[in-house]
This record gives sequence, structure tokens and C-alpha cells, in this order.
Amino acid sequence: MVRPGPASPAEVPAEEPGRPLLQRRFTARLLPQLRLLVEECAAREGLREPRRGEFVLAVDEIAGNAVEYAGGSGRLELRRVGDELECRISDTGPGFSEAVIPELLPGLDGAPKGRGLWLARLVADRFAVSVAAPEAGTTGAVVTLAVRLR
Repeated sequence: MVRPGPASPAEVPAEEPGRPLLQRRFTARLLPQLRLLVEECAAREGLREPRRGEFVLAVDEIAGNAVEYAGGSGRLELRRVGDELECRISDTGPGFSEAVIPELLPGLDGAPKGRGLWLARLVADRFAVSVAAPEAGTTGAVVTLAVRLR
């Protein structure tokens, strides 16, 4: 008997936590499509408005930063982990740490940039910035943000 190959990310059932729902490489040209795909996955997983809109906006801000500041492209992985919807966005730019994210809304503290990161951290139930896998010979940042589905 021949077993079928693994399901594509869009076909992974929600009841299998930790499995990818969406995996995409992206560039500036693909950001509108990426937003739509994240919105569809979030809706399918039960993330309700207005929380869904906030999550999609936060993901879009981080993906936009990867394009603008980290070499013009990135990789997004969206997965369900328990009762959370988790998004990881990685890039191959110079990397950064959470220390660059302002505490106050940028503009109020004199910082001209950083609104997207500030917003994403504010919206997320869980937020982290880490360095891309240096053992793989890469540079860049990995931003993880997650929201509770219930």
C-alpha cells in the first residue's frame, strides 16, 4: 500500500497543535497576498474580530519590516500551538533585539521609527525577538508573536 505524502500546510487540521498552517517566503510584492492568507488562516482557526484584525496588522508590520530593513524578503510560518495562533517571521538582515522597541508610542518619546514593532508587541499575548540560527551560517532576526484563540 502506498501512503500519501504529507499534507500541504493549508490542509493541516487545526486539531493537530504545533503543525504549520501556513509557510511562505515573501517579498514586498507578495505582502498583500500574505496578509490575505494570514487573515484566512486566523479566521479558519477561530480567531474572532477585532482580535483577528489586530493580529493580521501586527503580522503585516513585522513582515513589512523584514522587507524594508532586512534585505527585501522574509519567511513566515503560522501555526496553531495549543490555544494560541503563533506566527514566526524570519529574515536574513543584520538582526536586532527587543531593546530597540520603544516603551512609549514612537513619536511621543522622540523615536522616529519603531511603530510596527511597538504595535506588534502591544497586540501580542506572547512576543519575542531572537537571532536567526547562527549555526546554520545565517544572520537575521526571528520575530515570534502569538495570540490566544479563546
